[in-house]
Amino acid sequence: MIHIENLHKKFGRNPVLEGVELSIAGSGIHAILGPNGSGKTTLIKSILGMVCPDRGSIHLDGTPIRGEWAYRNRMGYLPQIAEFPSNLAVAELFRMIADLRQQEGQAWPLIERFGLQPFMDKKLGTLSGGTRQKVNLVLTFMFDAPLYILDEPTSGLDPRAMIALKTLIRERKSSGALFLITTHIMPLVEELADNVIYLLEGRVYFEGSLEQLYHHTGENHVEPAIAAIAEQTHV
Repeated sequence: MIHIENLHKKFGRNPVLEGVELSIAGSGIHAILGPNGSGKTTLIKSILGMVCPDRGSIHLDGTPIRGEWAYRNRMGYLPQIAEFPSNLAVAELFRMIADLRQQEGQAWPLIERFGLQPFMDKKLGTLSGGTRQKVNLVLTFMFDAPLYILDEPTSGLDPRAMIALKTLIRERKSSGALFLITTHIMPLVEELADNVIYLLEGRVYFEGSLEQLYHHTGENHVEPAIAAIAEQTHV
């Protein structure tokens, strides 16, 4: 369970999070939506301990995360932009991460799932953006975790890889995992999400199921429903 209370964060004079309150429990897929600059990435980086909030608290399974680090071993994280050592081979990267985690991991089934076998001896600096994203997905899912945080996970993926990713997310969800996903792809939200969290200017303007979102806005698809909430906030 993630419990966030009165979370504030500024970068310089620019407020990015302004009193965010959230409680997310159990398994399921929660889509964190909002325009660029709404605070989505800052929120998930605060949960990961990569950003230190100015005020407020974050508890994971009842324990405050401030000053802690071991809890991250119970997470899988997919950053929006992943930077890898360009002179390292794909297979070397997977071995290095397994050594750092001191766990064997389950990389090979994921390598096969995302069709990375021909690239195992290739240098990371020579890969296309879509192939690097597949490498990133293997790193994210090679260790079982109760919580996965995915920041724009479909970036650069071809249709086959997109299907493989959606199947993988559903499998981990059915095993009890909790997902926080940021995305601008509204069909992905409609297909996968159990709940929607809409951020704007660092505040939560909606939190609830897709059915509640549709009832709240009078729309029957995510894109016009989110547009309706955005319009309401400017009235």
